Order: sequence, then C-alpha cells, then structure tokens
Amino acid sequence: MLIGLSSYSFPWAVGIPGYVPTQPLTHDGLLERAIAWNVSAVQFGDNLPLDVLSVDEWKALRSKAEANGIQLEVGMRGLKPVNLKTYIRLAWEARSPFLRVVIDEGDFQPTVDEVMAIIKEKLPALRQAGVMLGIENHDRFSRRDLANIARKTDSDWVGFCVDTTNSMGAGESVLDVLDALTFLKVVNLHLKDFRAQRIESKMGFHVEGCEPGTGLLNIQNLLYDRKTYQLNKQDRPITLTLEQWPPFRNTLDETIAMELAWAEKGIQWIKQAITDLPK
Repeated sequence: MLIGLSSYSFPWAVGIPGYVPTQPLTHDGLLERAIAWNVSAVQFGDNLPLDVLSVDEWKALRSKAEANGIQLEVGMRGLKPVNLKTYIRLAWEARSPFLRVVIDEGDFQPTVDEVMAIIKEKLPALRQAGVMLGIENHDRFSRRDLANIARKTDSDWVGFCVDTTNSMGAGESVLDVLDALTFLKVVNLHLKDFRAQRIESKMGFHVEGCEPGTGLLNIQNLLYDRKTYQLNKQDRPITLTLEQWPPFRNTLDETIAMELAWAEKGIQWIKQAITDLPK
C-alpha cells in the first residue's frame, strides 16, 4: 500500500467557488507537502488541474516528483472524449498508474450506456499509454452500475478509485461498494472521515467532514476487511489517499489552518493504521 496526499486533502487551500485564498495552494506547493510529510504519492484532482501548466512547469513538476521518489497520480472531471485525450497523455507523461475520473461535469451527466460507449472509444489509447481508467464512485451511480461499466468494457483497463463517503448519496456504504467490486480492480481508496448528527428537528441527519480519526470512518475495520485484503493481491499497489471535507470555520484563513492541521494528523492516522495491520 502507498500513502498519498491529494489536492482534495486541502480543498479550502486550493480554493472553491466563492472562497479563493489570497495565496492558493499550487501544484508545487502540494508536492512540497508530500515531500515534507514523507508520503509516496500525490494526486492532482480536477480542483488543481494539470492541463493549465506550461510545458516547462509540467516538466519541472515531474522531475521534482521523480527526484523525491513520489508517484504522481493524474485526475480529471468530465468523461468527455476531448478531456480523456488530454489527460491520458498527461497520465502517460507522469507515469501515473491510473487516471482518476469523476464522470459528471456540470450539465454533462451521461447515462451508463453513454459512459460505456465513451470508454470503449478510448480503450485503445489507454492500453497504448499503459494507463488504467480509475472511475470514482459518486452518488449518481450505484455500485452495480459501476461494476457493470467495468465488466462490459474491459475490466483489465477499467478500475476504480473508491471514496469512503461519496456513495452515501446512493444509500451505500464503502463496504457495499467494495463488495460489488470484488475481483475487479480498485486502484485507489480515498480515505475521508466524517460524522453524522441529527438535525434539530430530529428528522434527518447532517453529514460533514471531521478531523481524521475522530469520526465514523473506522479505518482499521476497512483495512482489515477481506475485501480490502483482496485489493492487495492485485498486480498494482493500491494508494490510500487522504481526502477531507473540512467545515468552514469563521474565516477562510482559520479554515485553511484547521485543514492543514487535520491533514497532517490524517497522514499519521493512515500510517498508524497500516502499521497496526496483522502481518
């Protein structure tokens, strides 16, 4: 197992619509944190896209990662042929073992059949680049939809980045999702802790992110689970990537500071969980 940071480890520092920091976290800044915290991988998601870099900036980022023994992982949003063409090339240049994809983008919300048609069109490019497609679970697609997409396209080249919270919107737990994907390829786990509290009326729940290790995500049970053990029998090591949903706190600066502190604790949380795995 590899331990990784992501641009979604620091969503407030990168910036979200309506909340742009004075000095947003940059591509190089994210890589520097990975170096300082001694992690093995850095994932650049759609909130810190790689296609905006100049040729020289992109070359420098790759060289710096290689010099420090860090695996670059490439991510994108919007499963459109034009996006895939660009990002398959970037993943190949980065030697990224997979291309993490969030299918939907704004009004672009393809059906399962449309998703499969797009993937089939791009399979030759994925194979030629040696890059696996890593589809991220989101609440619009059930675990059965995801499994069918892989099985009906090419499960050797279509795998998954499984987020521990996203499928709650589909009424599914992360273990439900992993169970459906057993014997398919899961290349990445997004470890995101959360809590759920009843709203004041008691008729419903409020779900939000929390400090890693203090919420409802039992990382020990997840990593001990037989489904997760199965992942380690694959031909590619799985990356355990820290992601966060930090709630806003008074000011943007205060929120970013909290997010940074949580992330540092989160990496230690993951490292300790791996250390505690039975040998």
